[in-house]
Amino acid sequence: MTVHLVKLCVGCDTVQELKYWQIERLKELKRARKPAVLFHPTLQTPKRRDEVLDGGSLYWVIRGFILVRQRILDLRPAHKEDGTPCCAIVYDEELMATRPQARRAFQGWRYLLAADAPGDLRVVEDDEGEMPQAMRADLRELCLIDF
Repeated sequence: MTVHLVKLCVGCDTVQELKYWQIERLKELKRARKPAVLFHPTLQTPKRRDEVLDGGSLYWVIRGFILVRQRILDLRPAHKEDGTPCCAIVYDEELMATRPQARRAFQGWRYLLAADAPGDLRVVEDDEGEMPQAMRADLRELCLIDF
């Protein structure tokens, strides 16, 4: 059974900021002649590894809402820049926008059952703009949009 991970996206206020940051990170890795792989280092290795790698995704919480996900490709041993051992959550470059789902702040990551995961909306493109959260909430309240 597939299990996903949920993680706070600290430092990004929009999905476009996250996408831009990841594009820049890949460029930086290529310039440094390192493997151009996106990953998030975490101290705790998921114990449900097989379930996560069975089609799991990393769902990003941005400003209190799950808004986007990226498919998890691998969970591998790694080291942080200071040498501390960690687990690298390796994920795909493609960002998939999801229906917003409210989430309170938490530390680290959390499991997310497939049945509780928000539905997909669309692939996030490089040049698309981001609708302000207040406008999105107003349109949702007026039942003009459902995401």
